[in-house]
Amino acid sequence: MLGRTLTSMFWGVVADRYGRKPVIFIGIITVVVFNTIFGLSVNYWMAICTRFLLGALNGLLGPVKAYASEIFRHEYQAVALSSISTSWAIGLIIGPALGGFLAQPAEKYPAIFSPNSIFGRFPYFLPCLFISLFALIGAMCCFWLPETLHMHPSNCSPTESYDALETALPKDNGKTETKDGRETVPGISLLKNWPLMSSIIVYCIFSLHDMAYSEIFPLWTESPRKFGGLSYSTQSVGEILTITGCGLLVFQLFLYPYVEKMLGPIKIARISGVLSIPLLTSYPYIAMLSGVALSVVLNCASLLKNVLSTSIITGLFILQNNAVEQHQRGAANGIAMTAMSLFKAVGPAAGGAVLSWAQKRQHAAFFPGVQLVFFILNVIEAIGVLMTFKPFLADRSQYESLN
Repeated sequence: MLGRTLTSMFWGVVADRYGRKPVIFIGIITVVVFNTIFGLSVNYWMAICTRFLLGALNGLLGPVKAYASEIFRHEYQAVALSSISTSWAIGLIIGPALGGFLAQPAEKYPAIFSPNSIFGRFPYFLPCLFISLFALIGAMCCFWLPETLHMHPSNCSPTESYDALETALPKDNGKTETKDGRETVPGISLLKNWPLMSSIIVYCIFSLHDMAYSEIFPLWTESPRKFGGLSYSTQSVGEILTITGCGLLVFQLFLYPYVEKMLGPIKIARISGVLSIPLLTSYPYIAMLSGVALSVVLNCASLLKNVLSTSIITGLFILQNNAVEQHQRGAANGIAMTAMSLFKAVGPAAGGAVLSWAQKRQHAAFFPGVQLVFFILNVIEAIGVLMTFKPFLADRSQYESLN
């Protein structure tokens, strides 16, 4: 995430200048190469360096968001961007699940993998290799992707995306004509575009919450009962996350677009955020259950929490892309990725540290044990919900009418 913070804006500008497809392809190939090397790390600093390079050379998500919004008509924007947020969320879910199933294969499956093989010497190479091969298939599929950059205004300067990052307003306020004859008015500077910047800030708050939760959930479920955990194995956690991923895919692709049409992206974010608070509050009490009841309730809670989180992120994706003109979307998403990556870099470290600290205060008078962890997550969620209201979060159409 630190590497992505440093380069996301650059990759956004490159996507606006040279096309979405090359940046997407480079990003996927980066996953193939550096994720494989990560699985072969021989020490901690090699692992850190490969992850940093993987983030720095992978500007994938911003251009993908712009690409998705460009190949769908306006009325299907919810479907386009829900597919992106769903893919990201499912990756965060299926990734740890694969780790649980495939890590340390020589110990788990000694009949198939010898302790003297490469998978015995590098116990985390198998899940990394699996993901890299999957990414390689994705990279090959990129050759059939159509480019969408040709849809930009024909007389748009090749440096317009870069200039959009400057703080000055555009000098030319006249209309330009696209290749299909439609007229468009150049947008204001991205850094002065409050509908964009406000949605990015709210996006960062919820991203911090989601990454902290993604770190805390498997650690909490695997923690011993005496520390408020569930004493689950990594394989059991993997099964929960797999079920969550399947349910999330169904909801986001088939149900979210209809809900978005009825309520709109902002209302969905507010409702989802509010519902997440009592849900997270119930987690310490879920730990009191056992057997089948625990399994059923935990799976339902995990699915519902991820559905709510992904619905929030999808709504904010829609607001961000609607806040700018098409020729600025790569740079706009680059800014969003830069800010979001910084918060997501903090999230896992902070989440793990808070959980470790909370488990040492089992008999505290104020929010003992893991209750403190979920209280802090709820505070962050509540801040994000409050920021979705006016005057902070601005919709582009309403903002333009007031100005």
